[in-house]
Amino acid sequence: MDKSVIFRSAAVAGGRFAPGHLGELTQQVPFEMVDAVLEETCRVQRRVRDLPSRVVVYLLLAGGLFAELGYEQVWRRLAAGLGGLPVATPTASAMTQARRRLGPGPLRELFFLLRGPSPAGARWKGLLVCAVDGTILTVAGSPANLAVYSKQRGGATGGGSYPTVRLLALVSCGTRTVIDAVFRPAASGETTCAPLLLPSLRAGMILLADRNFAAGFLAAQIAAAGAEFLVRVRTGRGCPGLPVLRRLPDGSWLSAFGGVPVRVIDAEITVVTAGGRTGSRYRLITTLADAARYPAEQVIALYHERWEIETAYLELKSTILGGRVLRARTPDGVEQEVYALLITYQALRAAIADATSTIPGTDPDRASFTIALGAARDQVILAAGVTAGTVTDLAGNIGRLVLASLMPPRRPRTSPRVVKRAISKYNARGKVDRTTYKATIDITVITPPLTAKNEP
Repeated sequence: MDKSVIFRSAAVAGGRFAPGHLGELTQQVPFEMVDAVLEETCRVQRRVRDLPSRVVVYLLLAGGLFAELGYEQVWRRLAAGLGGLPVATPTASAMTQARRRLGPGPLRELFFLLRGPSPAGARWKGLLVCAVDGTILTVAGSPANLAVYSKQRGGATGGGSYPTVRLLALVSCGTRTVIDAVFRPAASGETTCAPLLLPSLRAGMILLADRNFAAGFLAAQIAAAGAEFLVRVRTGRGCPGLPVLRRLPDGSWLSAFGGVPVRVIDAEITVVTAGGRTGSRYRLITTLADAARYPAEQVIALYHERWEIETAYLELKSTILGGRVLRARTPDGVEQEVYALLITYQALRAAIADATSTIPGTDPDRASFTIALGAARDQVILAAGVTAGTVTDLAGNIGRLVLASLMPPRRPRTSPRVVKRAISKYNARGKVDRTTYKATIDITVITPPLTAKNEP
């Protein structure tokens, strides 16, 4: 029988630092960066143990790639490609103690270094398009966590089984890289957390947000940062007063919100599919006041890009976490783990953006995050691509696999928005329609009637 012999070499750190890597993603989070953060946060080990601080950082990051595994199994994957090297086999207790010694500080500072938009981020009429929104993560129901994080209250679908964390992120559309993020107990509302992200806004950006962020004080802070915004506001009871200060030729009008001059666009959006016809009313406010340069229909179409952040949360919570509860059983551990997840996600997104940039005109939206995650896991197990070669390779093995399986350009489609997984399965209501329909979208700008109510 014929046989093949495979010889493979891997370049990793020396001695007890060898298991400290993230495969090819180590090039996005290099040794020098981790060492600098450990030095800054005073978390460099006093003596070199089996688990030096740098190795613990990479163990936590690898835990984000292998969210379904315990840290002992994650360690085995970090050491799998190090055949022939004397590698320690730490116990679960030793790993727990090492993570506690490290604390959340180094991961927090590492995220602050890595956050930010990719140069390939989507631009619209010269503006970098970004979106803000929040989501909920579930954490282990230990006594220490319950002292800080509360469970969701009961309702039509029952109460929550686990305590929760509210994560709020500012994401660059197109590449879905994280510009900034903050997380707090879920009792803190989105508008309470949002001001913590606004210092990351700059002139030349446009921020997209849903109705939860239609607050006058937020509009004033966004404008003060020099950024533009496009926010949906309510139209029913409790809707903000937006008097018509001046009508514009395209049917929109100029008004004021939170002391900021804004342009208001009212529109009826009709979606026609094989399953029927639906329509909804949208009212958008924006600082883009020039109707000639920013036509109303184009502004309305731009608002649809807000869904990029929903997709980012899907990738984080469904593709990486698989809907699982976070491992950490202490508040410091929760902070450590959430930052590790954000860093891992950012590294993957940066690798995807680098790969798609090698083919001019390739939309990062067409890159499969699932393929990138699988490829990154393989590179960790092989301990491959840990250090960069002498020739610059923007795509790398992860990128080449992504580019080989690009998805087709996005088509207009719609899917009913329903609760697919209720908090309590016993209280779920109705039948879930999971059909995805091809859609035709019609946008009609509505001109407000001339009445005493909306005139100044």
